[in-house]
Amino acid sequence: MPTAPVRALEHPARGEIRLEGVLHALSDPTRLQIVRFLWRLDEAEGAPCSAIDLVVTKSTTTHHFRVLREAGVINQVYRGTAKMNALRRRDLDALFPGLLDTVLSADAIQCERDDREG
Repeated sequence: MPTAPVRALEHPARGEIRLEGVLHALSDPTRLQIVRFLWRLDEAEGAPCSAIDLVVTKSTTTHHFRVLREAGVINQVYRGTAKMNALRRRDLDALFPGLLDTVLSADAIQCERDDREG
């Protein structure tokens, strides 16, 4: 019995990932929330889009994941009907050493400050 064709999504190769695209992708609070969530997971494991509790519409969620994928921040693959997402940590660390650590550390500090002030 033939297997169903694999639905592939376009991703930039490591050498095509640009700093300005990554910074743009990380500049949105919703996309940063997605990256924070994926940071905690094993890169090989990933998570379906539905595992991340976002307070935006489904179409807006799709847009945010697409921006992250096209910038080279995440990898998306279909597993059955689920679209699995994983942070491209190795690629980003190789291209921009310390960038993700710095951005996520700064984000954690800002979240703590917001919690104290809010």
